[in-house]
Amino acid sequence: MTAAVLAPLPPLSDQAERLIGLGAHELAGLSADELRTYAGSADASDGGALLAVHPDRLPASALAPLLRREGKPGFVVTDMTDVDDFRPYGVELPDTPLYLGTGLDRGDHLADWTPEEALPALAREGRDPLTLTEGIHWVLQQSAALERNHCFMTIGSRLRKADGAYDARTPAIWISNGTGRDGRERRDAPKVGWCWWGNRHTWLGFGSATGRHA
Repeated sequence: MTAAVLAPLPPLSDQAERLIGLGAHELAGLSADELRTYAGSADASDGGALLAVHPDRLPASALAPLLRREGKPGFVVTDMTDVDDFRPYGVELPDTPLYLGTGLDRGDHLADWTPEEALPALAREGRDPLTLTEGIHWVLQQSAALERNHCFMTIGSRLRKADGAYDARTPAIWISNGTGRDGRERRDAPKVGWCWWGNRHTWLGFGSATGRHA
């Protein structure tokens, strides 16, 4: 299957309205006017910027159910109850409620690489891995970013354990097949799950960005 060529992201004003329509601003403790004002004044001179809410204000567990595919809501896998404990890894997010991510790419060319291999490869390309919440925001604004056989990991989020080591799970966003604990009713729904740091998957690329700014 050939990956789709993605159109540019919607204008920031449209992205703000999308989040408002989903009630994301209320979940984040922001007003609709705050989103609209930010979108109207943000510097998007790079073109194709993604409007993101900081994960401290809007975590993955609240964002994932806002996803939709074929009328089915997104969900987090049942064995990832600690999804919100996965924090930015190797990336710095602006210390603001709202910020922009630029130069998004799904990383299809890195499919069948392990996260451990992909991270330095992205750095060599001058790119930073997407965080989980950034990946969800992207699919919320551009559903075509998620397609069968061309989904992506978000290795800019990792979980540090109590002993200081990193959990071997790495978050990813893909499409449920409705098997196992997902349940048949969730077939084709957007899914937040995890893979192992040292494993390969032919159908998972590595989402990344060229920059972030407030």
